[in-house]
Amino acid sequence: MRNKIVRFFLVVCAPVVFFSCGGEVLPKPKGMLRLSYPESKYREVLLPCSYSFEKNDLSELYPARRNQQCWYNLEYKKMRATMYISYYQVNNNLDSLLRDAQNLTQEHVVKADGIIQTPFENKKNNVYGVFYEVSGNAASPSQFYVTDSINHFIVGSMYFKVKPNYDSILPAANYLRNDMMHLMETINWR
Repeated sequence: MRNKIVRFFLVVCAPVVFFSCGGEVLPKPKGMLRLSYPESKYREVLLPCSYSFEKNDLSELYPARRNQQCWYNLEYKKMRATMYISYYQVNNNLDSLLRDAQNLTQEHVVKADGIIQTPFENKKNNVYGVFYEVSGNAASPSQFYVTDSINHFIVGSMYFKVKPNYDSILPAANYLRNDMMHLMETINWR
């Protein structure tokens, strides 16, 4: 019996031990998820409203609510995100509309690491507003409002259909931020 154990060790275990010890053992390098998106292609959307804009071909436009005329949702299904666009007629209520738009962004202060405000001005098309970039685990990574200060006021906000984790959604948030800025830059009043 003892011979059988020794033979087994010499025939099976010794070669395994002998040949397994070779080369330096290195830890597996950290892998980073690389999300890439196609180049944006925009086309103008003509709406039955008093404004128009250009949208990314990756998004689908839907009316937002039946009782709110000229409110729209831009769905980015592959990214599980939606840009909500709300239109208001200005009727001596510009201060109230501005305050509401600014408060919408300030609601994210609790979860946000920071909020960067970028003023926007397109004198040629009479479009003025502010773009907000929210960093951190806030529900909405980017928002904006634009107005002509007399008749029209639009608020836009981006939301993901996932629990906000800033590091995970950052590539998609950056891509959609650029789309939102493009939409803002291409608004025309009618």
